[in-house]
Amino acid sequence: MIKILDFTLLVAYCLLIYWLSDRPSLHTPQWFAHQDKLHHAVAYFVMSLLAWRSLRHWVGHPIILAVLVVAFCSLYGLHDEWHQSFVKGRTSDIVDWIADTTGAAMAIFLLYKLRILT
Repeated sequence: MIKILDFTLLVAYCLLIYWLSDRPSLHTPQWFAHQDKLHHAVAYFVMSLLAWRSLRHWVGHPIILAVLVVAFCSLYGLHDEWHQSFVKGRTSDIVDWIADTTGAAMAIFLLYKLRILT
């Protein structure tokens, strides 16, 4: 049952990101330059944790699990940037994708440092 819940949470989160990316604009207060990169990193940090929770049921080796999680999040981020290139009012930015991948990698690094991913 927990496998299904973990997978469902990951899919729901991916759908939320897709839905947000499909909006012409997201109105958030601008407190500092390049704030959107932080938003990307945090969003994919969370996605990475959800992907780890989901994939850990099927992948036993921690290094393979870590690589798969970061690869999944990075590819989803790449797809998201491509998707945004077709949405009126949105742009595609490689630096956003780098922020996505960095956020995902940071989550895996945190799991490793906390000895959760060993």
